[in-house]
Amino acid sequence: MRPDQRPFASSATLPPTGGIAPAFDLNGQRNAFPGLSGNWHYLDTAATAQKPQVVIDACNRAMGSDYATVHRGVYARSAEMTLAFEAARRKVAAFIGGREDEVVFTRGATEAINLVAQTWGQANLKAGDRILLSMLEHHSNIVPWQLLAARTGVEIDVCPLTGDGRIDLDAAERMLTPAHRLVAFAHVSNVLGSVLDAPRAVALAHGVGAKILLDGCQAVPRMPVDVAALGCDFYAFSAHKLYGPTGIGALWARHDLLEAMPPWQGGGSMIDRVTFAGTTFAPPPQRFEAGTPAIVEAIGLGAAVDYVSAVGLEAIHAREAELVTALRAELRRMNDITLFGPEDGAGIVSFAMEGVHPHDLGTILDEEGVAIRAGHHCAQPLMDCLGVPATARASFGLYNDHDDIAALLRGIERTRRIFR
Repeated sequence: MRPDQRPFASSATLPPTGGIAPAFDLNGQRNAFPGLSGNWHYLDTAATAQKPQVVIDACNRAMGSDYATVHRGVYARSAEMTLAFEAARRKVAAFIGGREDEVVFTRGATEAINLVAQTWGQANLKAGDRILLSMLEHHSNIVPWQLLAARTGVEIDVCPLTGDGRIDLDAAERMLTPAHRLVAFAHVSNVLGSVLDAPRAVALAHGVGAKILLDGCQAVPRMPVDVAALGCDFYAFSAHKLYGPTGIGALWARHDLLEAMPPWQGGGSMIDRVTFAGTTFAPPPQRFEAGTPAIVEAIGLGAAVDYVSAVGLEAIHAREAELVTALRAELRRMNDITLFGPEDGAGIVSFAMEGVHPHDLGTILDEEGVAIRAGHHCAQPLMDCLGVPATARASFGLYNDHDDIAALLRGIERTRRIFR
């Protein structure tokens, strides 16, 4: 199977690398991750990132010696925990260039997108309105809009991709009409690593009066993000891909939009005054955070933001770009490998091996101490577009180096010997 036999396969030719460069660390950070102990080559960071010890320690303290509820207790430890919880919100806001009162804590990006669909979408969209998605979206940025469409009669359009697997903004410009009320695009594809030209996408959406939501799950851990500079309306991401804990993420939205959005869950913390005659609600972001929040997880997210900020997103992006270039060059030299996506994919390389299902490849690689992702990556429409049932995906984090690439290549060679 050659690269030109599949849509969105890479056709550019790079010179041979002459072998894998010696391993090096990004400021020695690999040792900060206890999950990477031993000779384990973890190449599945796009699914979930390993956690540095400082995040684990922050969660342990929050659950142990520092633990108390937030927003309710009048005793000192509760007040201190409330300060720590809200400090995490401020850290997240600053990390993405937003305001503190524009950040809603959610269980993750999936819940954040559902929140927008069930509040802003339910209140503002009706039959005859249209939503524009793209062919490469994660299911979490497809299914919530389909559920909304079933309730409201909204129509969904799908933007195609360019030849190298980017969202085709020229096509989007032709497709957008005043009937489009929302555009929802991935900032970085979780399968192809392709980076959206977000400023242009924002301009196109706003040009027809539409709002735009960006799924930032793969972007926030890999490159600097400034929502104010981008000018988007909604931005969603998850903590566990940002070297933080599971069970928490964030929705950023412009404050005027949050102010106008109705609550989506009822209970404690999100109220102003409750009587049986009626209820008034707290201002954003508390309006959207019913019940006891994920206190420990929020503090862990704040610690992850501190950690990544200290390492530097520019350094992380440069490291991952270097590894992507090196791996793609090595894979391109193999006649039985098809590469997908652009040459400059952000930290992600998807590929297929002729005659070998990605699940078989992933199983053999696991025996070699290499962890990759194999499957449809919660992007089945994209798999259909690529003409494959699944791909193998290697994704990098700040702790990866050229030794991980060398181990992956050895595993591919062993797979080749087994199947040939």
